[in-house]
Amino acid sequence: MTNIKQTPLNKAHRALGAKMVDFVGWDMPVQYSGTIPEHLAVRTAAGLFDVSHMGEIEIKGADALKLVQLISCNDASKLSDNQIHYTALMTPKGTFVDDMLVHRFNLEYFFLCVNASNVDKDFDWIVSQSKGLDVDVRNTSDKYFQIAIQGPRSLEILQPLVDIDLSTIKYYWFKEGSFSNIPVLLTRTGYTGEDGFEIYGLPDEAERVWNKILEQGEPLGIIPAGLAARNTLRLEAKMMLYGNDVDDTTTVLEADLGWIVKLAKGDFLGRDILAEQKEKGLSRKIVGFEVLDRVPVRDGYPVFIDGQEVGKVTSGSPSPFLKKNIGLAYLPIDKTAIGTEFSVQVRGRDVAARVIETPFYKRKK
Repeated sequence: MTNIKQTPLNKAHRALGAKMVDFVGWDMPVQYSGTIPEHLAVRTAAGLFDVSHMGEIEIKGADALKLVQLISCNDASKLSDNQIHYTALMTPKGTFVDDMLVHRFNLEYFFLCVNASNVDKDFDWIVSQSKGLDVDVRNTSDKYFQIAIQGPRSLEILQPLVDIDLSTIKYYWFKEGSFSNIPVLLTRTGYTGEDGFEIYGLPDEAERVWNKILEQGEPLGIIPAGLAARNTLRLEAKMMLYGNDVDDTTTVLEADLGWIVKLAKGDFLGRDILAEQKEKGLSRKIVGFEVLDRVPVRDGYPVFIDGQEVGKVTSGSPSPFLKKNIGLAYLPIDKTAIGTEFSVQVRGRDVAARVIETPFYKRKK
């Protein structure tokens, strides 16, 4: 039997009656009360997620910025202290080793949040690219819990528990502070398409933080939420999932993430490939689609245009909030226009689908 890892909140999940699953080697809650109620709570009030399985890699030293610039496609020199951006950890082919959040403490200290399944691979890759640079690269994943509170009432619930005016933290910025006398890092980020915060702290304090937030938020409608709701929420917001929508075979431009590609910043891994794709044009691109049928389509179902298989559904699910079936798929570039129809094969039957604008869901500001 494989040695499955546990987050510091494992006992808390079991006490709440969570349904647990093996997720990339971690014993994680897939749901508590059910995917749909958890999803809708995040859209209308708040949900609480354990994301302590995510990885943290810290880069410190005189050449920290130089290394971050080399390994990623976004421009970290444009970040201010305490600012965050989304980017790709690059291969020389312009594709993804991973996608990640880069937090800048200062020019000599960057904090990366990476996907749980990729921590060791990412760390080894970053170290291999750091040769000759004055940097110290460390995998510090075991030093942190990570809890996400997401939804329109997140600030209202969290504010009484912290010593920071949360309204002063802008989207994709962070501050260090205290949560009921526990030192924490508070970031205004998330993977749901809603406003919210992600909280980092010492693993021994995880259960205390988790329980206090649930207790504080109960009158305002917060409930614990699992991986299933996290997946449907991020899909509605068209946030990419590594291993499904992006990987080392998909370039950043094919993934419709041109906004994180800063060719003007100078050289970085994969820059030449992306510059060539930008100049010559893409042969394929990811699109969002709705299913013109009551049948949901799932990850991996084959996609057909004019009788020819052209790809697979990378992410597909019923949308609990929009009440229709949606998905993402890579299509030939001449078939990516809004309104283009194609079919998805569902258990031997062709089901009609249509390209629509994304994100499928956008919160009201």
